[in-house]
Amino acid sequence: MNLAAVEAPLLVLLLLAAALRWPLAGARLLVEMTVVQNASSIGAFCLDGSLPAYHLDRGFGAGAGNWLLQFEGGGWCNDVKSCLERANSRRGSTRLMNKWEDFSGILSNNASLNPDFYNWNRVKLRYCDGASFGGNALFDNGTSLLYFKGQKIWESIILDLLPKGLGTARKALLSGCSAGGLATFLHCENFSKYLPRNASVKCLSDAGFFLDLRDTGLNHTMRNFYRDLVALQGMQQNLNEDCTAASYFPELCIFPQYSLKYITTPFFVLNSAYDVFQFHHGLVPPSADLRGHWNHCKLNPAECSEQQIQVLQGLRISMLSALRLFYEYSSRGGMFINSCFAHCQSESQDTWFGEDSPTIDDKTIAEAVGDWYFGRRNTKEIDCAYPCDSTCHNIIP
Repeated sequence: MNLAAVEAPLLVLLLLAAALRWPLAGARLLVEMTVVQNASSIGAFCLDGSLPAYHLDRGFGAGAGNWLLQFEGGGWCNDVKSCLERANSRRGSTRLMNKWEDFSGILSNNASLNPDFYNWNRVKLRYCDGASFGGNALFDNGTSLLYFKGQKIWESIILDLLPKGLGTARKALLSGCSAGGLATFLHCENFSKYLPRNASVKCLSDAGFFLDLRDTGLNHTMRNFYRDLVALQGMQQNLNEDCTAASYFPELCIFPQYSLKYITTPFFVLNSAYDVFQFHHGLVPPSADLRGHWNHCKLNPAECSEQQIQVLQGLRISMLSALRLFYEYSSRGGMFINSCFAHCQSESQDTWFGEDSPTIDDKTIAEAVGDWYFGRRNTKEIDCAYPCDSTCHNIIP
């Protein structure tokens, strides 16, 4: 037997295995979908009745006992018409979703791209309920059937992950972007109850700090939208109980500015002070700008008039005001509020941790989150007002 002939293909296989585990910088990591086959036993269904799903990339080495869960984002549906449309799209049905997801940014398994969480078990929870994983209702008019079961979807995924190692996690981080960032506020306290008492459990919301503010037409566009969402999808029962008990308007506890003070689990708020979703849909929704005076400003901040910039500075002031008590009194909380026109900055590699990533005081988002999670230093970073930050990636849809 030619020993060299045997060793050569074995070496190739070992090198291939290593490449899959530790990819080269820039290589894509595609992770296959896992459908929760027994989700129906607790009544967990997407809008169209399909089963919930997630993507799991296993941790390794020192991170094998740690878990990072990331809620997928993607807006909401707050009436039957929009939910029926959503049920026939990838936002409302796992049947119509991509079966492989690209893991980058905070989900990357490359130490040079994600230095603190690369070797953790990393999970993306697919979003198919249209209510930030928070509803528990059913719509059936005899013709159309819609499952508003986001809360059950959350529970079914957790129950599926617990015997896969989540139940014995040493460290855990619940995160999410946009509607998924809002889901992090909704489920942070509940998440910690599933895990061992001695586990280090923390939560991170990226672009999920949606404000209860008046738009430029002096209307409560976001408040009215969320009220309809809460009522339609039966969310109020799943909002923070301490918040709803203390509020004259319990449905408003969907807004993080009202519920955050009741969250005892350590929390990190990552947001742009000029979040483009809130700018385009909350501050200046189409209904408040029928003549399109804001069109050029929305596409390019450099095209904004002096008066429009003043309105945008008001958005920043509103966000900082809503976060003031958290900034001053939360000893275990963290913040990174930059002045970029962006929405979601943790899942994109160039904004999470790259050569020219956005920074505050020379600290990238990944470094700020890592410093906070591991207690390396106190991290509450607030950027100066636009247009002072030259490191921004202004991402305008």
